[in-house]
Amino acid sequence: MQAIKAAAKAFLVNKVGDLFLLVGIALTMVLFYTTDFGATSVLVHYVPTHLVEYICAFLFIGAVGKSAQIGLHTLLPDAMEGPTPVSALIHAATMVTAGVFLVIRCAAFFECAPRVLFLAAILGGITAIVAGTIGATQNDIKKIIAYSTCSQLGYMFAGVGLSLYNVSLFHLVNHAFFKALLFLAAGSIIHISGAEQDIRKMGSAGAITPIVYVVMLIASLSLAGFPFLSGFYSKDLIIEVGAVKTWVSAPVVF
Repeated sequence: MQAIKAAAKAFLVNKVGDLFLLVGIALTMVLFYTTDFGATSVLVHYVPTHLVEYICAFLFIGAVGKSAQIGLHTLLPDAMEGPTPVSALIHAATMVTAGVFLVIRCAAFFECAPRVLFLAAILGGITAIVAGTIGATQNDIKKIIAYSTCSQLGYMFAGVGLSLYNVSLFHLVNHAFFKALLFLAAGSIIHISGAEQDIRKMGSAGAITPIVYVVMLIASLSLAGFPFLSGFYSKDLIIEVGAVKTWVSAPVVF
C-alpha cells in the first residue's frame, strides 16, 4: 500500500512539472514556429527579453518538478519504496537529473533570461541546504541517500544559475557514479541486515562486509567533496564561483 501511495505522489508531482514544460514548449512553438534547438538558439537573440523569460520560466518550473527541487521534492524520498538497484538507476543517473539536463540543453535561452537564472541559483542553493539538513535527521538509509540526491541536484541548479553549464554537467556525471555506488552499497547492507533499513539497528559493517564498507566510504568521501576524488573537482568549483559571483552588488554564497 505504501508503494502504491508513493507511486501516485510521484505521478502527480511529475504531472505538475510536465504541465509547465508543455506550456513552455507551446510558447516556443508560437513564438518561433519551430522547436528545433539549432534554429531557436539563433532566433532567441532577435525577440524581446520578456518573452524569452516567460518561456524560460515555464521550462524552469518543469525542470524543478522533474529534478525534485524544494517545493516539488516530496516525490524523491517516497520513491525509495522501489528496489535498491532501481533506485540506483533512476535516482542517480536518469530520472531526476533530466530537469538539470533540460536547462543545460536550453542554455541559449536561459542566457537571455538573467532573472530566471537568478531564481535558479537561489532555489538551487536553498534546496542544497534544506535537503541536506533534512537528510541529516533521517534514520532510513535509503531516505538519507535520497535527500542527499536532492541536495546535489540543488548544487547543479545553483551551477546553472551561475552560468556554469559545463561544470553542472560535470557534477551531474560525477554524481551518477558515486550516488549509484552508494545506493548499491546500501542495498547490499540492507540485504545482509535481513531487509533492515534503519541505521540505528546497524553496526560493525567494517567487520562483517569490509569490501562494501570501503566502497561506501569512498563514495561518501566523493559525495562530501574530499580532495582528489571526483566530487571535489565539480562540487568545489560550483561553491568557489558562487562565493565570488555577484548580481547588482551583493555576493551570492552557497
